[in-house]
Amino acid sequence: MADFASPAQLWAARDTLRVRGAAVSLLTDGARLSVGPAGGRMAGEDGDAGRPVDADVLELRADTATTAVLRLDVPLGDAAGYWHPGAGWDRHLVADWASPWRTVGLVDSAPLGCLYDTAARALLAFASDRIVATTRVRFGVGEESARFGVWLSMDLAAGETCRIRVQAPGRPWADAVREVTGGLADAEPLPVPDAARAPAYSTWYSMHRELTAAGVEAEAVLAAEMGCGVLLLDDGWQLHADGPGYSGSGQWTPDPAKFPDFAAHVKTVQGLDLRYMAWIAPLLVGERTPAYEELAEVAPHKVTRLGCRVLDPRRPAARRFAVDSCVDLVRRHGLDGLKIDFLDFAMAYAAEEDAAMDHAAEVYVADGRAAEAIAAEANAGAENAAAENVRTGRDDGTGAGRGASTDAGTGAATAAGPRTGARPGTAAGPGTCGGTGTGKDAGRGVTAEATADLAAADVTDVGLGIGLLLTELRERLRELRGDELLIELRQPYTGPGMRRFGNMLRAADCPADATANRVRTLDTAVLAGSAAVHSDMLMWDPAAPAEAAARQLHSALFSAPQISVALAGQSAEHRAMTAFWLGFRRTYADVLSRGEIRAGRPDQLHQTVVAALGRRAVIACYAEHHVVPIRLAEFTDVALVNSTAGSRVVLDIEDPAVERPGVADPDIEAPGIEAPDVEAPGVEVPGVAGLGLRVRLDVFDACGRPLASGPRTLGPGLTPIAVPPSGLCVIRPVAPEQSPR
Repeated sequence: MADFASPAQLWAARDTLRVRGAAVSLLTDGARLSVGPAGGRMAGEDGDAGRPVDADVLELRADTATTAVLRLDVPLGDAAGYWHPGAGWDRHLVADWASPWRTVGLVDSAPLGCLYDTAARALLAFASDRIVATTRVRFGVGEESARFGVWLSMDLAAGETCRIRVQAPGRPWADAVREVTGGLADAEPLPVPDAARAPAYSTWYSMHRELTAAGVEAEAVLAAEMGCGVLLLDDGWQLHADGPGYSGSGQWTPDPAKFPDFAAHVKTVQGLDLRYMAWIAPLLVGERTPAYEELAEVAPHKVTRLGCRVLDPRRPAARRFAVDSCVDLVRRHGLDGLKIDFLDFAMAYAAEEDAAMDHAAEVYVADGRAAEAIAAEANAGAENAAAENVRTGRDDGTGAGRGASTDAGTGAATAAGPRTGARPGTAAGPGTCGGTGTGKDAGRGVTAEATADLAAADVTDVGLGIGLLLTELRERLRELRGDELLIELRQPYTGPGMRRFGNMLRAADCPADATANRVRTLDTAVLAGSAAVHSDMLMWDPAAPAEAAARQLHSALFSAPQISVALAGQSAEHRAMTAFWLGFRRTYADVLSRGEIRAGRPDQLHQTVVAALGRRAVIACYAEHHVVPIRLAEFTDVALVNSTAGSRVVLDIEDPAVERPGVADPDIEAPGIEAPDVEAPGVEVPGVAGLGLRVRLDVFDACGRPLASGPRTLGPGLTPIAVPPSGLCVIRPVAPEQSPR
């Protein structure tokens, strides 16, 4: 069949359905397309009864085993960018001919996206319920049509269905994405205990693999004093961890030289009122472990420079080994949960399937940029071609670096386009091509019945294999820890399908990159549902000014921060700064983690973020000279965070109670803070004359030292507020009797 590689093939004229402003066309034969009534529901949405739904649901049903290719397209209008879970830095409008086919699924992104305009409103928001089995996705601008298209390609068994919700345009983009993905999970999400939302301490950046029980316990004491609720023991605790790459993975036994009595050590840390989690990479088997040769048949993919193989989750023996490793670790040592890493390496097998179809494979890193092409290594007569991973993290030959989701097997997007056929010798199962069953679950999830049927069988789809693995793991770990179980997952496997398996969804690694941490946590939050969103581990230069270090914490304001600096080695100023901002997060925890968040356009990288809950709000400014509109009279408590090197923040006050412009009324001036300049060059600053909103301002520096406190009349219009670099200003209304004139 056609590869759909050229614009002419992509934009082929076919019968079209009109759905919420989008034209929907089925480009291949063997399936039928229909649309349900307005507000149609998808799998897992029974609990949404009574909620207004402004969307339609498309149903794609296969008449025969086929690879179905679907196009959704809309006029460009005022389009500014396109967001999807794996967008990373690429949020612009790409040409259709420059956009490759990308393979997405349970462990890498998800089949959903949103085209938005210059006002950050959705023009096209869609989501497929095929959140477990893999889908190939492509998108881009048609030069001749002046339309933006999204193409979905999926292997369907006879009778299998796929449903796609299309949201009405006009809503803020993040709201549209949340609405369109709200009903995707077809099982209960993993419960989220309070500890999942607490700040955490991670050993990775602070200790790397140089771990000892005494060292971890010393840091745990300080972390608990600062208000952390979880300790995450990262890579390095296990036997053979000090070898190159991941050559020691797979033998998940604590190193007795580092942890003579690991269970006792865990209890010691838990005695500090910290939950204890440990890192594990259950799909990796290293060459220094017995499992390397024992499991070679079910772990054929080698990552030579990392010294390990990757278990193939499509094989039951591989799934069994991975699950048993995780469960034994928790049970034997009394852990509260696990940090499960490198599930995205499984996408190497999706890339391998595409290579076997004689298509060129290309791995795309999680920030959306092509890392390096992986060529098919085909020998004459070979059944499959192997796709070599591209690892951009912890791979200097010593394991000293740290990978994000920009790694081998992560994002295994392909330039391949649609494919057909099943892997020889395997059972198809739901969501796969070539099966003989009804396929009623259509790649949406792994039900109890499907698990029972497929647990002992090979499956053809990587996503389905991982779904079976994680379903068993979830149930067995919940038998041990119940609703208090903690499971951390990281980008790119933090899509809607993972809500069932993880309750701590973490941003991909971005050491000391505050901008990336901010963008990644906000991206993750759009799809997280009830799960807690965590930042990447936070690190900073111990010799840097406190203002610079504070900006790392500011990047994680709208998530649970993971502190990963050596607390014992921090200066008194840095420790005061850390304690202050962790205390700030406790004070505003509900607003930051449960409030309504407005973050502007994705392509502008969220320069100002506002979270509001009830009559409280937190505003974080990440770019200088950026005006923040606010209806100040609606709030009784506004925390204004200046995460820049500037000394002021400008509010555009829109309160109806403020009616007349006049002369600005700055009432506070304190040492260390530049008083507002009524006539700052280039900025028109209206004030008030008699009317306005009387408030009290409390100003703090980056370390929480109070600098100024007093009343001031604010608004209307542009109003500068003096806030020191990386500092805080808390704004609260003042009752008339408390506001001397």
